[in-house]
Amino acid sequence: MNVKPRTTDTARARANVRAKPDPLPILHFAFCTLHSKFGPQHWWPGDTAFEMMVGAILAQNTNWGNVERAIANLKAAGLLDPRRPVLSLAEGLAELPQPRLAELIRPSGCFRVKAKRLREFVLWLRRQADGRQTADGSFAALRGRPTEQLRRELLGIHGIGPETADSILLYALRRRKFVVDAYTRRLLARHGLIAPAASYAEIQSLFERNLPPSQRLYNEYHALIVRLGKEFCRTKPRCDRCPLAPLLGAALHNVLPPRHQDGEKGEN
Repeated sequence: MNVKPRTTDTARARANVRAKPDPLPILHFAFCTLHSKFGPQHWWPGDTAFEMMVGAILAQNTNWGNVERAIANLKAAGLLDPRRPVLSLAEGLAELPQPRLAELIRPSGCFRVKAKRLREFVLWLRRQADGRQTADGSFAALRGRPTEQLRRELLGIHGIGPETADSILLYALRRRKFVVDAYTRRLLARHGLIAPAASYAEIQSLFERNLPPSQRLYNEYHALIVRLGKEFCRTKPRCDRCPLAPLLGAALHNVLPPRHQDGEKGEN
């Protein structure tokens, strides 16, 4: 009498669990494909690091076109003059009556809330200068500060969350922090690399654990994801024309498109 071997619950569970995808080759393929398709993005746009910081706060919950109009108003008022030291610019915004500041940044939306957040930020920035009047103002006081300490301080400013803090660190202060936004989350979830409920920290760690620690790479990669999100990976996706269409399903089966496999053979 032949007796079938029993399949334990543990073995059955193991058989039903799909192997986790390896994000390293997938993230590599995605970056190379996007860079080939779109080219360098030259992001973040701004004449100075201070302007980038202001732009990061104004960009909350709005599109970049609205931010550009708000920044144009600030420039016209002489509040972002690149010839002035950062400390002087910070003082100018801090001393500007809040209703006036709110009116200038009205195009960015939620302008009264953002005026308060901007004022809190420039007050913090002014405190960092500690009275030093250097060519780049308070940035001299920030250069030697560890990235994680700076990040904690930024997150302690009212109205600045992880995405805004990391945008300031990556783009304005040139620190190695990968920025996670709605485009990033949508892209990774659709390609099976994260759970829909993954936290900001989990998504950021996915990139930082699997990419070389390079500020320039983090900068370019995030900018390319934003470009992809605007043109293809929208709320209603355009998968049929998306440059990353060959990756759909690849993460779930740990199989990369042939073009990527062939391309890896010649790499050192």
